[in-house]
Amino acid sequence: MAGTRKQEKTIYLLRHGNILQTNCERRYIGQIDLPLSAAGVRQAHLLQSEFRGKEISAAFCSDLVRSIDTARIICQGLTTNLIFRPDLREISMGEWEGKTFQEISQAYPDEYAKRGENIACYRIPGAESFGECRERVVEAFHEITKTVEGNILIVAHAGVNRLLLGYILGMPIENIFRITQNYGCINVLTASEGKYHVSLINGCYIP
Repeated sequence: MAGTRKQEKTIYLLRHGNILQTNCERRYIGQIDLPLSAAGVRQAHLLQSEFRGKEISAAFCSDLVRSIDTARIICQGLTTNLIFRPDLREISMGEWEGKTFQEISQAYPDEYAKRGENIACYRIPGAESFGECRERVVEAFHEITKTVEGNILIVAHAGVNRLLLGYILGMPIENIFRITQNYGCINVLTASEGKYHVSLINGCYIP
């Protein structure tokens, strides 16, 4: 019956702000707990201005500091509590954590090539595969969206966001890197009757 239909809700899925690094070499960051850079703090404050006054029923973030600090700043302009979710952490990179792409490709050429050939299922020693990570974050996402009435704010990570967006769009994991997720970006989803739609990806990028 039309009178019992659940109201559509909006889910704002954000990536945390820019992180503090000693150099610009591409590294496997994963679950290393790096803080925001000064630029990342500015991005978080600009996001706070973007969301100030919006009707948000609940706010969630990964329990890594870069996500927590971004979300805390944003929530200063909201009237909702912030809930930390370890299951929204970035993908674990195991023994590759903190090492540069060049270091790994030179030290472990076979493993590096195998991962590139099977990005969905290959598991780095001590890490999780993208397939395993997707199971984790999709379960968390469903739990959040099914238990919260009203609009939702989630501050997570590039890998997590790509996996969630790819899942909703029906993309294979092999294609998720076609989805851009800049620091401080906003993705907008809507949920109604158990179905999800994507209306914005990587929006409002703040340099």
